[in-house]
Amino acid sequence: MGNTLVVYYSLFQNTKKLAEEISKQTGGSIRELIPEKPYSFDYNTAAKEVRNEISRGFCPKLISGNESIEEYDTIFIGSPNWFKTVAPPVMSFLRKHNFSGKTIIPFCTHGGGGFGHIENDIAKECTEATILSGIAVNGIAQTEEIANLLKEIGVNSNFEK
Repeated sequence: MGNTLVVYYSLFQNTKKLAEEISKQTGGSIRELIPEKPYSFDYNTAAKEVRNEISRGFCPKLISGNESIEEYDTIFIGSPNWFKTVAPPVMSFLRKHNFSGKTIIPFCTHGGGGFGHIENDIAKECTEATILSGIAVNGIAQTEEIANLLKEIGVNSNFEK
């Protein structure tokens, strides 16, 4: 898979835990996307902020995580499922970079909504990339579950039983 990057945004740490496990199992570098203005840690307030940003197509400025992706061949892109799409910081990342010739693997955490439109929304932003089937996890996945999901999409895992 060449050089692998696992990039993600996580507010409540579920997506972070999934990203860390994917990084551990693939040997990929990990990068957290951090917006200039953080979201509220109150779920209802954060939901209002996010819904407003998504409806406006707003892409927040990132203070971390937007560094070059040139050296990576494979990029896992992770987000919580927010209103059936990626979190606005992830959209900022997608719109900043050229993914030509890259292999993209979406992943998300959700509370029952699966991928929603996430895979399609990422594919729309990465038209020059190869998009593989992604990994959608309800809540927090276990190590073996992630290894099995990676295997299903044809990615070798370092996980040993």
